[in-house]
Amino acid sequence: MRIGVFVCQCGENIGRTVDCPAVAEAAGRFPGVAYSVEYKYMCSDPGQNLIKNMIKEKNLDAIVVGSCSPHMHEKTFRKAALDAGVNPFLCEIANLREHCSWVHEDIVDATKKAIDLVRIAVEKVKKNTPLTPIRVPVTKRSLVIGGGISGIQAALDIANAGFECVLVEKEPSIGGHMSQLSETFPTLDCSQCILTPRMVEVYQHPKIKLLTYSEVENVEGFIGNFKVTIRKKARSIDESKCTGCGLCVQKCPIKKKAYNEFEENLAHRPAVYVPFPQAVPNIPVIDRTVCTYYQTGKCQMCVKVCGREAIFFEQQDEMITEEVGSIVVATGYKLYSIDKKPEESEIKGYGEYGYGKYKDVIDGLQFERIASASGPTSGEILRPSDNKVPKKIVFIQCVGSRDESKGFSYCSKICCMYTAKHAMLYKHKVHDGEAYVFYMDIRAGGKGYDEFVRRAIEEDHVKYIRGRVSRIYEEDGKYIVRGEDTIAGKPITIDADLVVLATAMIAQPNAVKLAQTIGMSYDKYGFYNEAHPKLRPVEVSTAGVFLAGACQSPKDIPESVAMASAAASKSLVLFGSDFLEREPTVAKVNESVCAGCFYCQKVCAYNAIEKKEIKDRKGNLVKVIAYVNSGLCQGFGTCNAVCPSKSVELIGFNDEQIYAEINAL
Repeated sequence: MRIGVFVCQCGENIGRTVDCPAVAEAAGRFPGVAYSVEYKYMCSDPGQNLIKNMIKEKNLDAIVVGSCSPHMHEKTFRKAALDAGVNPFLCEIANLREHCSWVHEDIVDATKKAIDLVRIAVEKVKKNTPLTPIRVPVTKRSLVIGGGISGIQAALDIANAGFECVLVEKEPSIGGHMSQLSETFPTLDCSQCILTPRMVEVYQHPKIKLLTYSEVENVEGFIGNFKVTIRKKARSIDESKCTGCGLCVQKCPIKKKAYNEFEENLAHRPAVYVPFPQAVPNIPVIDRTVCTYYQTGKCQMCVKVCGREAIFFEQQDEMITEEVGSIVVATGYKLYSIDKKPEESEIKGYGEYGYGKYKDVIDGLQFERIASASGPTSGEILRPSDNKVPKKIVFIQCVGSRDESKGFSYCSKICCMYTAKHAMLYKHKVHDGEAYVFYMDIRAGGKGYDEFVRRAIEEDHVKYIRGRVSRIYEEDGKYIVRGEDTIAGKPITIDADLVVLATAMIAQPNAVKLAQTIGMSYDKYGFYNEAHPKLRPVEVSTAGVFLAGACQSPKDIPESVAMASAAASKSLVLFGSDFLEREPTVAKVNESVCAGCFYCQKVCAYNAIEKKEIKDRKGNLVKVIAYVNSGLCQGFGTCNAVCPSKSVELIGFNDEQIYAEINAL
């Protein structure tokens, strides 16, 4: 084998600490090395041309590049080798930057180590064999999980590009939290006005299959070939017959047994209900927990008034299987509930700042519904306890956020902005009212955001107080808010009529379960981890799965929409070809020695180990062994490490290659 060694100075990144000419000279004396050279920037066009020319001129059949991390430029150098006629997997990278120059200061010792690293790579490449990339067929359909603004945007982008999309939403209607908002910052435009047309577009789009009131149960397969099982929950309504006339909702005699979830429990709804007037699809759901028919077998008023015979009491959950090539996860967020568990307090629901105990201590989404023209008070700012206009209102920021005692040390990002919006909406509607905001500091990062907060302070005369609230208690029909003004350096007491808490944005309760179903990693807060925080912000470690919106971390609407379009574009890149090529460095089972213990299956993070039956010529079962699905395998190598019979090996990193590297030292 004729091996070429190419040592890169990487400007001063390597050259400042490693004597690159000395490394190239030493490498030229290694057995099997036919040519060795150093160059300032090997990844540049002249550097790559040098590699290509020397492969042809020196008749090289393998190369070793001493440069930066293979994560940066392994593909670059492999392509250069391929262009010159050398199999790309006969190219090895010796990491002289991260593993050597960046972690050492002494040039003599660093140079010695660099020579050793190149020697290891030379011995490894001698044992390499030409490999062919794996070709995987691509199913050109996508699944979007979550029907909020992120899921809507991703689904529309994919569908508008001409590919089919399945949109799954667990609630009866799409729209997410954005549909609950009154107005949006920093422009104060109507949330419903900009969202509803998008919702209708999704419902009417010929390329989008909308499954509301549905949840993902299971995900099998791999990039380009996912098989997803979806549970479509029973509405007790035949969707094919229902026209959304609303008679069943109007005539339902059960009016006040269930709280309205869309109105954040500030109002009641009937047993037959549509979440909100602009719901898409506009098809009711029967709440079986409060419906008289399901409790006693009587009533059936909805059956009597429905002229389409759409009421279907015996309807059961339906399991639907969809085959897709990519998955976009856009499951959104929920607000931190600061209610204590009943067993933790003598007063059920007593929480921080009296939330749950005092009716007039509410959270941000509840205030949104109060301020909304379609809300329980028709947009008039009224106290939940007595429907009176509050003349003095206190907003408290960072309730749960940036609070280690609550387990949420991160900033929820949008609270400063929506608190400013709430204060402005209050001042616009209650002109003689007083608005106070307790804050730790203002974080308004975004186009026009800081100006928006300044407008609340300067034009709408909202009083911002830097400090924390220590206690809230009720006295003579008022809520006494005690805190400290840290700028003035003195305690402050406000007798408020209404208190609004800006609570933390947290992950969905079922976020971890979904992550385990799909095979994604997540952080300690339940938010999904991206593959790389800078270079792959919408991808996850499982190929073919992408993230959009607040399921990854707290985000505002513009950022969620941008991320959704980015996730959709990743799906479209995947759909750009009929076959997907991926590296062949995957695990392989030696069937003749596999004992079928399946320890490998237990430790595989990607569910790539399957069971394979071995039969004799007569069709009798001989044994069951492990089989690696090359489409799912990510070359993690844990299966190789735990196999007691040593029947699993990682292609490109087998024992012979590893021993060759060790022996080189």
